[in-house]
Amino acid sequence: METTSNNVEQTIKFAQNFAKMVKAPCVILLRGDLGAGKTHFVKGFVKGIKAKEQVTSPTFTIMNIYNSGKFPIYHFDLYRLTGDDEAEELGFYDYFDHKKLDGISLVEWPENAPQLVKEYDFEVEIKKLDDENKRLIIVRGKE
Repeated sequence: METTSNNVEQTIKFAQNFAKMVKAPCVILLRGDLGAGKTHFVKGFVKGIKAKEQVTSPTFTIMNIYNSGKFPIYHFDLYRLTGDDEAEELGFYDYFDHKKLDGISLVEWPENAPQLVKEYDFEVEIKKLDDENKRLIIVRGKE
């Protein structure tokens, strides 16, 4: 699945519609440069499952939980992690184990702890295009 978004609102709307198709348990990787729109995507996704919480970037807290929707959303930002050892110390493995996961985990910067997320369902790549606000959003299912 692929779309071009011309602004933040379109990114949010796309993610909102995508969320309506996803079932728990599910792990979704979010890839893209700094400022590409990963957190905006999460805002739309959370809205799509009817959660009421205000979505903020968990850059400093590493994980935010949104519980008011159809199922819990676990929003991770691994940008500040220095590797798998640090991820292991935080004890997040249950959020990526389909046998234990009770909701959906959305993971920004999964490449910073590649051994933490061994199985996932979707990968969302957001690429900045020439225009300041224009993005290419590509959703791939795990092969």
